[in-house]
Amino acid sequence: MSKDLSNWHGPFYANRKDPRLIVPKYNPVLGSTFNFGSPFTYVGIILIILIIIASQMFF
Repeated sequence: MSKDLSNWHGPFYANRKDPRLIVPKYNPVLGSTFNFGSPFTYVGIILIILIIIASQMFF
C-alpha cells in the first residue's frame, strides 16, 4: 500500500484504508512517517506535543 504513489502527497502519506499508524517512507532508507489518513495519528501527535509541554513545565 505504501508504494502506491497516489497515497503520497509530497513527503506525507495518507491512506484511510491502511490501518498502520507508522509506515515506511517511499524510499525505506529515509526512515518512516505517519499515516495521516488515520485519525489515531492525530491523537498520537497531540499526545507527543502535550508530553513535551508538560516536561517543560514540570522539569
